[in-house]
Amino acid sequence: MALYKHVHNRSQLVDEMLDRLLDGISLVHTHGDWRQVVRARVLAARAVLLEHTWLRDAIESRPLATPRTLAHMDALMAAMFGGGLSADLVHHAMHALSTRMWGFSRDALPTPQVPDDPEEHARAMSEFATTYPAIIRMVTNAPHAGAAYDDDAEFAFALDLILGGVEQLHASGWRSTTS
Repeated sequence: MALYKHVHNRSQLVDEMLDRLLDGISLVHTHGDWRQVVRARVLAARAVLLEHTWLRDAIESRPLATPRTLAHMDALMAAMFGGGLSADLVHHAMHALSTRMWGFSRDALPTPQVPDDPEEHARAMSEFATTYPAIIRMVTNAPHAGAAYDDDAEFAFALDLILGGVEQLHASGWRSTTS
């Protein structure tokens, strides 16, 4: 209860805690290629998120963006504008980054675990191969598939994929179409 002498309510407390952590992201370098700047800021957000696991829920539960939340988003956009991207492309890039700009992503749903018992394992894999052949093809042929999941590597891969795609669109003079 002593905290509530300094803040009005729980929401304000969470906002201030979130803003305090976002301050660390603003220390990331802001010079260089726009992709390097955006990547560095997003990975800095990820480092903060991994250190403070409650942060993901806090970000997703906020009813309004705080000033520092807006500042982080503004810095990402400023880097893209600094790279010559159009407002149209920046708009779409921010949507593509989605939660990734905060250091996390929404991944596919968890999949069923294959049984340990060899007979049940074989039966489950046979059923999966019949019902979901593309999943089985990927799992049995892709390097590292089925190995320990490296969330940081997958996060960085997806981030680089998004930023590379945005760069290609920018280089081609892309403009969105109105329907």
